[in-house]
Amino acid sequence: MKPQLNFTGNDPRSRRSYAIIGTGAIGGFYGACLQKAGFEVHFLFNRDYQYVSQHGLVIESPDGDFTLPSVRAYRNANQMPQCDVVIVALKTTNNYLLPRILPQVLKENGVVLVLQNGWGMEAEIAQIVGSDRLMGGICFTFNYKVGAGHIRHLDYGLITLADYAPGYAAAGVTTRLCQIAADFSSANVMIQLHEDLFLARWQKLICNIPFNGLSVILNSAIEELIGNADVLTSIEQLMVEIVAAALAHGRQIPALYIQKRLKQTATMKHYQTSMKVDFDQGRSLEVEAIFGNPLRQAWQAGVQMPQVSMLYRQLKFFDAQNRLAETVSLS
Repeated sequence: MKPQLNFTGNDPRSRRSYAIIGTGAIGGFYGACLQKAGFEVHFLFNRDYQYVSQHGLVIESPDGDFTLPSVRAYRNANQMPQCDVVIVALKTTNNYLLPRILPQVLKENGVVLVLQNGWGMEAEIAQIVGSDRLMGGICFTFNYKVGAGHIRHLDYGLITLADYAPGYAAAGVTTRLCQIAADFSSANVMIQLHEDLFLARWQKLICNIPFNGLSVILNSAIEELIGNADVLTSIEQLMVEIVAAALAHGRQIPALYIQKRLKQTATMKHYQTSMKVDFDQGRSLEVEAIFGNPLRQAWQAGVQMPQVSMLYRQLKFFDAQNRLAETVSLS
């Protein structure tokens, strides 16, 4: 049985605490929303620590701009208090840091909420904190960092929450899932509860894989990709392969879902994917989490994904170049 979050009092915000591990465009935005709503939030920073500790966070959003002049900012996880909910919003390329961080900041009866793109992160993190202390969050939002401590939210904002069970078995809607959902809802964040984390993550891969990958390979923004008939055909072929792999694991994604996602994406203008931003800034790419892990999961079910596989190997080439450049710059 999963441990429950035992919060008491008339106002649960007076009892609940959150830690944000990775205060970038995603973690910074949702953490700021929670703090603005009255929750106790602790933010772990890397490059922006000095600036944010002095100036706070600035959020631009169509839902309303706001500033947090003072936040609980930390450079080192050893300095953070243990929290009820630890939100992992790091790039997956930095997950090697989690075995050191999570035991420091997670309360004994706390849970880890994984707000990362890709597949398989919960299974890896379960080896650190246990499989009964995990849930996943799939973010449908368009955010990016303008500068130090400055995050711009362009559109959407929905988080799909689902509890984790070993092997990504469907866990249903649990009490603690509803508790976390209530927190985000009170912070004006749209929440959808999902009974099956496996299916929820593969639904997100339908967009993550083609748009992240092709934006790098073709050096293009989303509107350029979706506005070209030939590229749109490639996008749909990639999506069909993802649907087939999910079906091999007993999860059906209807064709209407694909068309819905394509129509939603077509409304976005002048938006670069997170992988394209990382590539342009010379950072490591989340190739394994978004491409390699789903590919290996499909192969285990006997499903070949030739279009996804080709994209994966091309991206590994670009990622190796960025990693080499990073190594040279640090030497």
